[in-house]
Parts: sequence; structure tokens; C-alpha cells
Amino acid sequence: MKKQTQNFILGGTALTALAANAYFLWAGQGQARSSTAIGSSISQASSDTTSRDAAASSTDTSSFGLKDGSYTGAVTSTNRGDYQVQITVVSGQITAIDVLEYPNENSRSQQINGDALPIYTEEALASQSASISQISGATEAYKGFTGSLQDAINQAQV
Repeated sequence: MKKQTQNFILGGTALTALAANAYFLWAGQGQARSSTAIGSSISQASSDTTSRDAAASSTDTSSFGLKDGSYTGAVTSTNRGDYQVQITVVSGQITAIDVLEYPNENSRSQQINGDALPIYTEEALASQSASISQISGATEAYKGFTGSLQDAINQAQV
């Protein structure tokens, strides 16, 4: 009986996690997220950014007090391809993040990056750092985006 109860609780937890993930995917598709929009600046972060599956590393550097200008992060290679971002800093804060390079050779990469990169961009603008949450199923995009972003932030530091 105890094993059945444990299995029921585990099953319920897994079902809840699956439903939450489906909701976040569905909610993200309600907003226009075309691959052409990824390369354009997103200059205002969403105030209702939700938590994602995993917390970002605590070693990322906050970007407050940056030198004004435009900084291009190093190309960050992942198992899915290369990522590169450029930040614009005005009055010591990141005001725009442009994704200059990302894998888009196949429909799966286009879907993952089309969904994840705008969210990563919004969260990075809100946090003013590379300390953002990872989206389930977009681990390589997370690694590439945050790696290049952190390099750009490092270049801009006073």
C-alpha cells in the first residue's frame, strides 16, 4: 500500500510538471516569435517573467555600472551550433540585446531558438546580467546565449 501511495504521488508530481511545461510552451506561442524577430532588439523586458526549470549559475557578473556603447560577445560554440550576441549599454545599463548568430539550419533548431532566445533576451534585460533561468529543452541555446552575453558584459565592465 505504501508503494502504491508513493507511485501515486510521483505520478501526480510528474503530471503537474508536464502540465506546467505545456502551459509555458503554449503561453510562449501566443506571442509573435518569428526567427526574424530574434535578431532585432528587444529593448524593454517583460515584468512578469516566469521562473524556468533551472537556476542560472551564481558566477555570472551583474552588469550595473557598465560603460556606454555596443559590445559584441565572443562566438560561443555548443553541440547544436554557434551563438553570438551584441549588447547596447546606455547610462550604464543594458538597453538592447541582439542575437547575431544562432543555429537555424533545420526546423527543430528554428523552433527551439524561436521560442527560447526572445525569453532569454527578456530575462537578461530584466536582470541586467547573464544570470537567467534555463528553459527545458533549450539547454544548448542557454549555454550559447549566456556564454556570449557574459563575454559582452565582461567587455563593458568599468
